Amino acid sequence: MKALIDSKYLGNFVSRTTRGSRVVVVSNREPCLHERTAGGIEMIRPASGLVTALEPIVRATHGIWVAHGSGSADRYVTDEKGRITVTPEDPQYTLRRVWMTKKEENGYYYSISNRALWPLCHIAYTRPFFSRDDWEIYKIVNRRFCEAILDEVRGEPAVVFIQDYHLALLPRMLRNERPDLKLVHFWHIPWPNREAFRIFPWGEELLDGLLGNDILGFHIQYHCNNFMGTVDRGIEAMVDYEHFRIHRGGHPTYIRAFPISVDFRQIGRDAGSPKVAENRQRFIRELGEEVLQTKLYVGVDRLDYTKGIAERIQGFDIMLKRHPELVGKATLLQLAAPSRTHLEEYRAVSDEIDQRVDEINWHHQTDGWTPIRFLRAHHDYYSVLAAYGMADVLMVTSLHDGMNLVAKEFISARTDDDGILLLSRYTGASRELPDALLVNPFDVDEVADAMHDAFHMTEKERKGRMRRLRRKVRRNTIFDWGLKIFEELETVLPVEEQA
Repeated sequence: MKALIDSKYLGNFVSRTTRGSRVVVVSNREPCLHERTAGGIEMIRPASGLVTALEPIVRATHGIWVAHGSGSADRYVTDEKGRITVTPEDPQYTLRRVWMTKKEENGYYYSISNRALWPLCHIAYTRPFFSRDDWEIYKIVNRRFCEAILDEVRGEPAVVFIQDYHLALLPRMLRNERPDLKLVHFWHIPWPNREAFRIFPWGEELLDGLLGNDILGFHIQYHCNNFMGTVDRGIEAMVDYEHFRIHRGGHPTYIRAFPISVDFRQIGRDAGSPKVAENRQRFIRELGEEVLQTKLYVGVDRLDYTKGIAERIQGFDIMLKRHPELVGKATLLQLAAPSRTHLEEYRAVSDEIDQRVDEINWHHQTDGWTPIRFLRAHHDYYSVLAAYGMADVLMVTSLHDGMNLVAKEFISARTDDDGILLLSRYTGASRELPDALLVNPFDVDEVADAMHDAFHMTEKERKGRMRRLRRKVRRNTIFDWGLKIFEELETVLPVEEQA
């Protein structure tokens, strides 16, 4: 049996392989923020699988994390350059906060990142919105991140690990200023095919930005293939399909697949904690004991048009109409976290879902039973684990998803080897998890059929599938993901080149 890689092993490995170099992690979202509360200023750590993977790296190397300072009290706890040690009582790394005005945050984050790049990269048939003024702001903010990083490394050798689509121009900016820096970038969302990408007005500039990296990672090989094809026909570069390497301006960028995952062991431990038991009882009080007497289908998602929540609800409706004997015997519990609520596209999907839920509940409900229980709120980590534990069927019906960690969290939480995962084929996770019930979420009839199959699945089949799913996730955790990235860095840029 393969030994589990833990946070300590990952941190020590990165520390060894980057010796002599500063280690800098860069992301839009910060690992901790400071908020004003009634009792004063409080440090808050948002639940994040990414932080779970990256903190061991910066802690072990006493590195630097550069991120947007978004907390209401963030400015009041930093020095004049936006720095704070994490944690002040036990300093292990430096958090360097990058400041933005509201206008800059709107242009860089809400407009270009989430109204242009997000719908461009997700095949969910939502039209991207492009603004030249906001693109200029996106460039300004990327430049600000660049200046903060250069200020922190101060001419020393460094490895910079960049996260996601918010910072696509940053690698080239860093490369131009410091050609010696080792740059690794992980793109957490899908990469579209060339035909989809070509509508992006500043495509050449964005591709050039990403080709400043030494390594550019995606979740699955398919996205690597799409990126190679996009570059091949979209910008002047030498594309080497044999080695998955792209040369631009004499510099090679290696394109690699690194499937992200979760902290399997920690989630399993936490699933049995008193906090999860308390949240389970809270759900029962809120929903009623009778819900647990039905087959419980659970969804846990942000309210986002890519997540296929409307299609899931429609599939549930079709199942009840085709199989009226299931009326009163099946319940759909949807935990929906509000997201980007001031963007028109997100308000529209929220309104559509509300309307569908009302119609379906009106049509099917009986005395003592409501078919869909829709809980719109930000549910904390322990609430989500409680919902996973209650689920007979966990539904992930994303129209398109780079990976989808909800599926892997559910599997990790089910230490009882029970429960069914119904999973969209259009998630990166589906490539690793063939023992889920795989569906095309655009085909709501197929979704309904899979839900019906799940209702009648035997205990023997359920548990057999879940055991195999758990073995898969156990073998590739969030720490394996980080390890593989830095192993690849060591392969393409040996230590002597990094020093």
